[in-house]
Amino acid sequence: MPSSQFVKSSVVTISNGASISADSKYTRVFNMTHLIPYEVYMSEPPKSSEDGTTTYNWALKQRRGHSALYAGIHSLDKDWDSYYVGFVGQISDAEDKPIEQSCYTEELKKSVECFLLEKKVVPVFLEDELHHGHYEGFCKTVLWPLFHYILWDTATDGRQENHNWLQYCAVNQAFTDKIKEIYSPDSLIWIHDYHLLMVPRMLRNALPDAAIGLFIHAPFPSSEIFRCLPQRKEVLDGMLGANQIGFQTYSYARHFISNCTRILGYESTPSGVDARGSLVSVGPFPIGIDAERVEVQRKGPDVATKMAALKEMHAGKRIIVGRDKLDLVKGVIQKLHAFEKFLSEYPEWQNKVVLIQVTSPSFTESPKLERRVAELIAQINGTYGSLEYTPVHHLHSQIEQDEYFALLSIADIGLITSVRDGMNTTSLEYIMCQQENYGPLILSEFTGMAGSLGAAIMVNPWDYSGVAKAINDALIMSNEEKQNKHLQLYRHVTVHTAQFWAKSFIKELVQCLTSSNQTNTTPSLDAQCLLTKYKQSKNRLLLFDYDGTLTPIVKTPSQAIPPPEMLEALQKLAEDPKNTVWIVSGRDQDVLEEWLGSIKKLGFSAEHGCFLKYPESDKWVNLTEDIDMSWKTDVDEIFTYFTERTQGSSIERKRSSITWHYRQADPEYGAFQAKECQNHLEGAILPKLPVEILLGKKNLEVRPTLINKGEIVKRLLTGMQEVDFVFCAGDDRTDEDMFRVLKRTPDFNDLECFTVTIGPPTKKTLASWHVSSPEELIQTMKKLATS
Repeated sequence: MPSSQFVKSSVVTISNGASISADSKYTRVFNMTHLIPYEVYMSEPPKSSEDGTTTYNWALKQRRGHSALYAGIHSLDKDWDSYYVGFVGQISDAEDKPIEQSCYTEELKKSVECFLLEKKVVPVFLEDELHHGHYEGFCKTVLWPLFHYILWDTATDGRQENHNWLQYCAVNQAFTDKIKEIYSPDSLIWIHDYHLLMVPRMLRNALPDAAIGLFIHAPFPSSEIFRCLPQRKEVLDGMLGANQIGFQTYSYARHFISNCTRILGYESTPSGVDARGSLVSVGPFPIGIDAERVEVQRKGPDVATKMAALKEMHAGKRIIVGRDKLDLVKGVIQKLHAFEKFLSEYPEWQNKVVLIQVTSPSFTESPKLERRVAELIAQINGTYGSLEYTPVHHLHSQIEQDEYFALLSIADIGLITSVRDGMNTTSLEYIMCQQENYGPLILSEFTGMAGSLGAAIMVNPWDYSGVAKAINDALIMSNEEKQNKHLQLYRHVTVHTAQFWAKSFIKELVQCLTSSNQTNTTPSLDAQCLLTKYKQSKNRLLLFDYDGTLTPIVKTPSQAIPPPEMLEALQKLAEDPKNTVWIVSGRDQDVLEEWLGSIKKLGFSAEHGCFLKYPESDKWVNLTEDIDMSWKTDVDEIFTYFTERTQGSSIERKRSSITWHYRQADPEYGAFQAKECQNHLEGAILPKLPVEILLGKKNLEVRPTLINKGEIVKRLLTGMQEVDFVFCAGDDRTDEDMFRVLKRTPDFNDLECFTVTIGPPTKKTLASWHVSSPEELIQTMKKLATS
């Protein structure tokens, strides 16, 4: 389906009331959900014509569940040219029977596609086996349990798990391919939940400038749990392809950031992750419900009839209501134990309080859990019940909407005891239904809504006595207190709606993109221009950093071994009589000799400019011979103090500098200790000694003030008066000294100078150009070497 079929909106109004004109950057939103919000079926049997074509007539019905998500996305229609993109699901015939996938002809698919496009829905078709491996296999068997802190039993079955992972990736690729078909630069792409975690990175690779948002509706686990996932790095990297990632609560966002720091080793702030030099914004965006829809539905005529019947059935009783899916994380077992504890510890409420518990079937049936629930209910009813009184009423089935709202409306207490939850709409719908009754809400502190509903009575579902006390407190609460608490909850629910959530996320995404676009960016290296100037020059100086420039940064420095193609390119460049090639590194002499010493006519600067070895010489020149090095004793003492107190850290002692490494330490504690160490050095060492502190990548280095890479560049330029071309590449702060000197070369007006940093275009640098990785730089070196 070509993107030309999507007509660009003329004017869009965003949530703060500002309007976006036709020439604005973003006017359209593609909302990617696992399933489209509708079930597709034939309204009548297909008709075949004489020319062999078939005419299909289709109809839609709203898919059950996820009402808050769909309400939020639907609200974007007012302000944006908004489309759904999702798996079409099961298609039914005119008799409401599923159509076999083998009958999905291209003609049928095209007909469905055209019909849905009129409804602003873009379908993705998936083979049954592929969808099963993706959804039932990986999403529900691996990711869902893990995100809810359940370590799965099937993790040991590596063959099946790997097969499901490949199918998960294949489905994510199918969604990516669909977006590539319809994408245009005015589009925002909003991806929803854990079914599509690889799509952001896949899209980023295919569409580097795409505007991508990701929202996770489920909880996100701490690193101690998430690191159990075999594909942990791939999943995190997939998510970090987005510009902005949203979670239900701040704690889930914090867990994600911590995972990126601990598992991927990325730098982070409380509001984002520095992924390969690009800052990915991360934050909480608590979802709500469609309050207006619930208000209309709860006042329906059938609801009032059901309310009257329930009140008559439980006349004279106080009613506690619970409604949950019957799975391990919803806390139904804990709720029943707590209610039993309540009847035991507060016997005055026996025969006066009933618990009506509605459970809907979960995705995966659990006979053991169902049996345990049934046993507990029988135990409670057998112990505290009688012919006239049944303490627990349990209904295990889907109930109609009017019955559901009637139940919430007549309740005296809403009781939610989830042991792990993302968003719980029951709590919000209960608040909407209590505008006349003001029934208190008892809410587990482990739900995603706990941080938003501060006026609810918070409980630990594992503390049965605590929950029992909360039930008693709610029953004896004064009307004034109940009304005050309800008013606070009601204000939150009616302000922070599903519509507010959707508009807030999109607004923040646009602001994030706008601010990043306004940042000064470094252009990509113009390879053609470089080659042209290189060929025209006669006396060239080529300067290369080593770590992070010629080789990628690795966790263990000793593993940064030079790749063969880099050595080959470097050798060819050094052999060219027009070239003078230098490695300007922080490494010591021994390492540079071991790894690069075989290359003839190569100059070395070791330890950030402390030692030199000229291309035609075998001797190293010590530039620090006349510099007082007595400061090393004091610095070594401070570094030793922090090393003893920071597990995984180490000291690297060079002849002219000392470096404290904390790459192997706990990321958060290591960064904290590094800051403390830096403060200590700045207070005790810098004021009285001629040294400076270099903040490197997971290290602190102290060196003499007069020694740096910039001074080496000055020395080399002074000794090469006829130089007419300089190429200088580096990746970190120590290399900025070289870029700074080359930017200020008034004595070399005719000098063609290419300063190149390794990293993203948004990286703060004095370099004039950038390449994205060491691999890209090596390819550039090979082009120069063969030109």
